[in-house]
Amino acid sequence: MTMTTESTTTEAPVLRATGMLMYLAMGIVFGIILTKSEVISWFRIQEMFRFQSFHMYGVIGSAVLVGAVSTLLIKRFDVKTLSGDPIEINDKPYQRGYNQWFGGTTFGLGWALTGACPGPLYALLGGGVSVIAVVLFCAALGALAYGYLKPSLPH
Repeated sequence: MTMTTESTTTEAPVLRATGMLMYLAMGIVFGIILTKSEVISWFRIQEMFRFQSFHMYGVIGSAVLVGAVSTLLIKRFDVKTLSGDPIEINDKPYQRGYNQWFGGTTFGLGWALTGACPGPLYALLGGGVSVIAVVLFCAALGALAYGYLKPSLPH
């Protein structure tokens, strides 16, 4: 079947817009799941850090399990993307040293100070916690600073 250039150029933006709407819908559903499961709750995060409840550990453990099984299935069955492209999962070598300690400490301090892991920040904002906009702004500044400083950081 031969497609004309005219139909291809008019269909491509429509397909892209449809794809973007699908991603937006998936993001909204994911945000609702984060909210309903209470993983964006500062109280639940505080319970986790005080070892008072298994709730957050169960959620995090479930996510790790789902991610591991999904990766195994993707590799074993050579799963393709929706557009038919192969999914490549590259090995990442373990690196010992200063970066892991500094990065982990910075991440943990940020999580403890804000009461929010970076993942659900948008769900918090969407849920009406407007002060989280400051956290998002600072997270973006931190990401920019890291990108700028990365070449000069020790490996």
